[in-house]
This record gives sequence, structure tokens and C-alpha cells, in this order.
Amino acid sequence: MLLSDELTQYLYSTVEEFIKNSDNVVIAFSGGIDSSLLAKICKDLDKQVHLVTIGFANSHDIVFSKSISNSLSLSANHIAYEIKEEDILDDVKFVKSKLSCDVLSHIENCIAFYQISKIVKYYELGHSFLTANGFDELFCGYDRYRSFYGNGEDSVATYMQEKLTNEDHMMREISHVISELNMCSYQPFLSRAFIEYAKTIPMEYKIKGQDDLLRKHILREVATRIGVPKEAALHPKKAIQYGSLIHKYLLKNKSVL
Repeated sequence: MLLSDELTQYLYSTVEEFIKNSDNVVIAFSGGIDSSLLAKICKDLDKQVHLVTIGFANSHDIVFSKSISNSLSLSANHIAYEIKEEDILDDVKFVKSKLSCDVLSHIENCIAFYQISKIVKYYELGHSFLTANGFDELFCGYDRYRSFYGNGEDSVATYMQEKLTNEDHMMREISHVISELNMCSYQPFLSRAFIEYAKTIPMEYKIKGQDDLLRKHILREVATRIGVPKEAALHPKKAIQYGSLIHKYLLKNKSVL
């Protein structure tokens, strides 16, 4: 069996384990490869898929996600909410009151997830949603993986574990924040079984060198094969705090932090 075929099976079985008792699935959606892959898998598993995108007006995520949801034939169930300045002001205060952490990326992600939670609750889509967190950590999605590559695979593996530990910590913070809305988020690709499997995939299938600007190669191959639009599967995608312009707003308005 080809490694890409094996990975495909693991992806579907991992997601199915999380959604097997649900007819409807809500996904935090940016239109990038990660969330598009998750959405396509859920659709293929015959679930009613709802997509939720948040971002400031004309942000990359708002614009791009509409195009990709249409290509996935999911635009009818896609909510693209444009964040207002007053939303962020209120949310920063609330999120900071819930966290003991001052790491900006954690605050930004908590704000983004809190926004998504409010949308899911407002539209009465349930009390939980899925996210594709984990792919960037496990498949060398972050640009910094390039700088570690030159020091050998052990250096890359060490950085990967650091990122996974950080992601686990951040997801716990997010869970604490959104629990105020009686909401939960689930990350199939951060499950222990999937992490263990993904770590067995040789590094060459994830990153090819210090000049590799794309990375996540085997994941992109699988995404293309199962029908994720090529404009999502084969292009780099910014993290939610950047694609939504939340990061840019907070940098311009540091006084709110």
C-alpha cells in the first residue's frame, strides 16, 4: 500500500471516530488545506456539514473561504461572519480575564475560537465544532521548520514536540474560554493515536529542505486526490489569527491588550 493511501485511511478513520454519533458537523473553516481537508472528509462520510469562518471585512479568510466552500459545494451551509471592532474590544477583555497566559498568539486564538463559538451558538448549530489543528505541527507546516531542517531530523523532531506541547496547552486554554458559552471544540488530528501515526511518516514526505516554502507534501497529495480544490490543497495558508486580521488589529491597537 502506498503511504499516501495509508494516510488517507487514517485521516478518514480518525475523523469518523469523532463524528460517528453525529448527523451534523460544524467546522471552523478558513478555506486552507487543513480545514478544507477536514470538511471534505466529513462530507464524504455523509454528514451534514456546516462551515463557520470569522474575520474582519475583506480579510483573506473571509474572501478565500467563500470561494473554497463554493468549490466544495458547501456554500449553502457556510457562515462567513465579518468581525466588528466592538467584537474584539469586548472579547479581548473577556479572554484576558480567563487566561493567566500573556502569549499573544494564545490570546489571538482564544479570541478567534470564542468568536466562532458565539456564531455556532447564535445559529443554534449545536454545542461543539471541529478544527483541523495539528496538521501544521505534525506535517511541518510552520515556516520555522525550514530553519531546523539544516540541523538534522532530530532537531526537526524536537521542534515538532515543542509545537505539539504548545498546541495542547493552547487548546486547553481555548476550551476554558469557550466553556463559558457551553461550547466545546474537538481536534481529531491532535488525538494521541493520530499523533503517534503521523510521527511514523518519514520527514521527506513532509519537508524537503531549507528552501521548501510549501511543506506538508503528503498531506497536499492526499487532499488533491480526494477532491479538495487545488487552490486550497496546493497553496500556503496563514494561521487563523493572521488570515482573519485579528493579529494585525491587535498590533495596531496594543492599548486594548
